[in-house]
Amino acid sequence: MDEKRARFEAQVLPHLDAAYRFARWLSHAPGDADDVVQEAVLRAFRGFDGLRGSDAKAWLLAIVKNCHSTALKQRQRRAFVPLPEEDDAQDGHAMTAATPDPENDTIRRNEQRTLERLIAALPDEHRTVLMLREIEEMDYRQIALVTNVPIGTVMSRLARSRAALKARWLREAEGATRAVR
Repeated sequence: MDEKRARFEAQVLPHLDAAYRFARWLSHAPGDADDVVQEAVLRAFRGFDGLRGSDAKAWLLAIVKNCHSTALKQRQRRAFVPLPEEDDAQDGHAMTAATPDPENDTIRRNEQRTLERLIAALPDEHRTVLMLREIEEMDYRQIALVTNVPIGTVMSRLARSRAALKARWLREAEGATRAVR
């Protein structure tokens, strides 16, 4: 194994799960996320010699974000229509798992779907900083590096995205309470 590959595997590949999670949140579809991560890792390997003492995770996630943007632009040019998600109403029965407590599992899954739907409804820049901070546990400096915006902008977008998510969650919960009555 050559030296470049060994260094790449040691510095970048430990962040592969984070790259996939980030791509999944950006693209909303597992298949698209797979493609984005594959392209990002190829680009990262090709440009690995350009990484100098920087944060490898932030660097890789910035490449993932750029690959996602490129893929999105290409899809829009081709008028691509995505296939339905696996958790779609038609395919949902196939995803049912046997668990000891089906009621609590259903409640948890419904809340997870609601949260994912509410997060997906946030503007892209707010969703991106929220995912990088809360899911990937990146600090403001790293998020600023990935999103290519000042730290102050990261902080304000994060505050706005949290507030918007909370307000939407409360409206959703209030609507569910009214429906039960």
